[in-house]
Amino acid sequence: MTRFRDSAARLAGVAGALLGWRPDEFWAATPAELLSIFQSLTAQHEPDVRAGADDLGRMMEMFPDG
Repeated sequence: MTRFRDSAARLAGVAGALLGWRPDEFWAATPAELLSIFQSLTAQHEPDVRAGADDLGRMMEMFPDG
C-alpha cells in the first residue's frame, strides 16, 4: 500500500519537473489548483464555455461598476 508521503513526494517531484515549482510552492497549492493544472496539461478538462451577450448583460446588472 502506498503511503501518502510517498505519493506526495512523487507528485512534488512531478510539479518541480513540469512546472518548475520549489517544494514550498507545491505545498502552498491546493489540491484543486494541482488538479486544474495537470488537467490542462493533459487536455482532460471540460470544453470551454463562453458567455453570450445575454450573460454579459446579466452580469453587468448584477455587478455594476458605477
